[in-house]
Amino acid sequence: MSCGDPHDTECGEVLDHLYEFLDNEMAEGDCDKLRVHFEECSPCLKQYGLEQAIKALIKRSCGCDDTPADLRGKVLARIDSIRAGQRTGEALVVSVETAIEVHTEPAAERVADPDRAAQAAAGT
Repeated sequence: MSCGDPHDTECGEVLDHLYEFLDNEMAEGDCDKLRVHFEECSPCLKQYGLEQAIKALIKRSCGCDDTPADLRGKVLARIDSIRAGQRTGEALVVSVETAIEVHTEPAAERVADPDRAAQAAAGT
């Protein structure tokens, strides 16, 4: 994403650090660079506004749920492990697990028209 104009801070760099900016996890000097960029670049400002709105929506929707203690401990341990690896120059390996839940229903329930259901059952 880019407006096509030259900037002191490239659009890609701004978008790579957008959540750090939103979460107030950047040094003030870096925040200033992003603020200047947002003033100059309407596509990045639009993306910032969108991400800010999504973050606010998630906070409103999920703000009352407590993080399970074991999950919090695992995440913090993994962060410590990654930081230790970065200090020693180890390669970062991240694994992602995905669970897919599939719901099926009989074919007769999927067909609203009884005549079509009969035809489907007969194989015609």
